[in-house]
Amino acid sequence: MRAVTRPLTDLAPDATALPDLNDVAAGDGTLFVRDGVGVAGRGVATRVPIDEATEVLRAIDHTSFRDDIHPIAIGTVPFTPGSPGELIIPRVVVGKRADGVAWLTTIDDADPADALALRPDPVPTATRYSLGHEVPIETYLAAVAAARDAVRRDELTKAVIARPIDIRADRPIDVHAVLRRLKASFGSSYRYSIDGLVGASPELLVEVDGPTVRSHPLAGTTRRTGDPANDFALARELQASAKNQIEHRVVIDVVHDTLLPWASYLDWEPEPSIVAVANVQHLGTRMEGMLSQPGPSVIELVRALAPTPALGGHPRAEALALIDAVEGFERGRYGGAVGWVDGHGNGTWAVTIRCAELSVDRRSARLVAGGGIVAGSDPHAELAETQAKFQAMISAIVRP
Repeated sequence: MRAVTRPLTDLAPDATALPDLNDVAAGDGTLFVRDGVGVAGRGVATRVPIDEATEVLRAIDHTSFRDDIHPIAIGTVPFTPGSPGELIIPRVVVGKRADGVAWLTTIDDADPADALALRPDPVPTATRYSLGHEVPIETYLAAVAAARDAVRRDELTKAVIARPIDIRADRPIDVHAVLRRLKASFGSSYRYSIDGLVGASPELLVEVDGPTVRSHPLAGTTRRTGDPANDFALARELQASAKNQIEHRVVIDVVHDTLLPWASYLDWEPEPSIVAVANVQHLGTRMEGMLSQPGPSVIELVRALAPTPALGGHPRAEALALIDAVEGFERGRYGGAVGWVDGHGNGTWAVTIRCAELSVDRRSARLVAGGGIVAGSDPHAELAETQAKFQAMISAIVRP
């Protein structure tokens, strides 16, 4: 393969109005973006096994106006550790960086016109929706109780129990419209659209930018009400909650200990801060360090980290065995990781949460939400937490 990367301002018809990445991806492309920074792809040049992606990308004959921008592959890692994964190398990629640099990469003879074409705004429709439970509520409550009791017996420190719901529509769900709604409500989350998986994750799993490595684990959740005073009080309760602090500490320790062998140093916030999104707020701790050189690719770090205790539990093997025994469904891509990588091993990957997996005909979508279970967990309180977490994608899908 041969790739050419050019400044987007050389190609866009109006340099003052560069295309929005959500509109580049639209309903049939690929997307990974946060706060306007990220990548959007059109078409598929090839698909590559995830563990071979950096090697394939590095072998591309590439001509670029900058030596720090390279062809990328985008995709997902499933929840189950070691599962095979596949990344897409798009035929055309539009990218934007935080420093304002915007570019367009084409593979072989790909025409950039499709990526830059103006797309019509999604048209509101009077679609009918129905919601169903893939797993009975009683099964979920029993699974939470089983995890809690395992923690109380000291068999686990924490386990994450999730449940799926289904949304069915009488006409295809408009992915472009969903992306627009997610941008409006969750612009500071990592928003993605890849092979029918659409979501807005607030959680950075790992980012590699040259020698710099970053992570922002989240664990511990409470709702938001829309009233600033109430939300502030709920945030204070979250920070004071022994149950949520235990759940959060487990995640931080594991992420830190996993990254540390690759790092010459690794720093983190001394106390977790509040990370608020439109419908819920979390405890989060930022980490940043320098990788020893030559460093690992971001894919190596994704494989080592996913799933973190924020989505699986601790110890990992025991928690995953319990999840498999009691949840009653296969998670698939939920709870894994989603992001991009280039041939130098740089990339950004988020935890695959707050998402919907659409059917091929796009008339149905599966949503999954879960929470960390520790000794003090109450099954009905955990059920309420999943209901709050579902609202992000439910509103993005069913809102006209």
